[in-house]
Amino acid sequence: MAKLFMFEKPLGMRDTLPALYERKKQVREKLAAEIEGWGYQYMATPTLEYYETVGDASSILDQQLFKLLDKEGHTLVLRPDVTTPIARVAASKLLNRIPLRLAYEANVFRAQQNEGGRPSEFEQVGAELIGDGTISGDAEVIALMIHALKRAGLSSFKVAIGHIGYVNSLFLEIVGNEERANVLRRFLYEKDYVGYRNHVKKLGLSSIDKQRLLQLLSLRGNEMKIVEAIDLVENETGKEAARELQRLWAILESYGVTNEIKVDFNLVSHMSYYTGILFEVFAENVGFHIGNGGRYDQLLEKFERPTPATGFGIQLDRLIEALNGKGYESRPAICILFSQERLEEALSMAKQKRQEGERVVLQDVAGVQNIDGFTTTFEEVIYLIGKAKKEGEK
Repeated sequence: MAKLFMFEKPLGMRDTLPALYERKKQVREKLAAEIEGWGYQYMATPTLEYYETVGDASSILDQQLFKLLDKEGHTLVLRPDVTTPIARVAASKLLNRIPLRLAYEANVFRAQQNEGGRPSEFEQVGAELIGDGTISGDAEVIALMIHALKRAGLSSFKVAIGHIGYVNSLFLEIVGNEERANVLRRFLYEKDYVGYRNHVKKLGLSSIDKQRLLQLLSLRGNEMKIVEAIDLVENETGKEAARELQRLWAILESYGVTNEIKVDFNLVSHMSYYTGILFEVFAENVGFHIGNGGRYDQLLEKFERPTPATGFGIQLDRLIEALNGKGYESRPAICILFSQERLEEALSMAKQKRQEGERVVLQDVAGVQNIDGFTTTFEEVIYLIGKAKKEGEK
């Protein structure tokens, strides 16, 4: 094993320097203000969970889990997502007062085999609506997410909405079994549409069925694509899935958010617990979705409390990238440079200015080697140096 460099970090882990930390804090606060305004209550879950419970139920691939052993020999995992721990808490302690509207801010951990710039630790902000199985519930979390992103300062983005039940029904109807359907789903998940087309052309199907599979790729756009989707699938399960999206669109129109919505029947997820409507958020200049969510009506069954649920998560680092500095207000500080004989005066001045809401740095001049270089980072510098110096003089 090669010796690590002194400043080396584990694969996929990142430092957050003060300027970025401040920016993330401001964005978090704006998201939280909107989420709380819709009646969602924040909660927290442990960073460590049992592998046999949350780790197994999370739908994150086993090789992406960070595992360790406790003193009793139980396998633990670093939290790989937040929805599953919240489902655990809801199933054990909170279901006596559903529907539940819960929210969170938390770091999640997923090991990357080949990092490729992808983080192994990242922060999510999200909300979960537990106990509401209606289309209105799906519409609420999507509308909330859109309003929260706008409040954070994001102006140009699209939310793609789809239905996992539609894709599953169409594939099984045409290719006949889960194994063959999984291959097709994988192409869609990776958004490898060229690979999908090539694979479909090689399948031993009739030309009509091949054309139906290829037509699926065109089912992206406005609400008129829903009508095409209903006509494309023959089984009633698939048709009903498309009709659910039709009803969802109508409710989202009432929320006034359809300018940010597009239909995408190609949408699938690596999170296997999604059971119905699902969605992803895309913004300009960001190569990955910045948020996603959907309905997961079977997740709480794994904790022996079957309950419908839906929710979303926003990946904070990607949102910051999409904002590109928008919605961020820097908060420069005032610096009071003092010598020891004027310490009490400096303390009094700092106290007063902090009470007025200012950010104040107190610095003994004896601890500064280069005053000119040090003071350039502050909005204002007040000099209290020596009895012969007046305030504001060097």
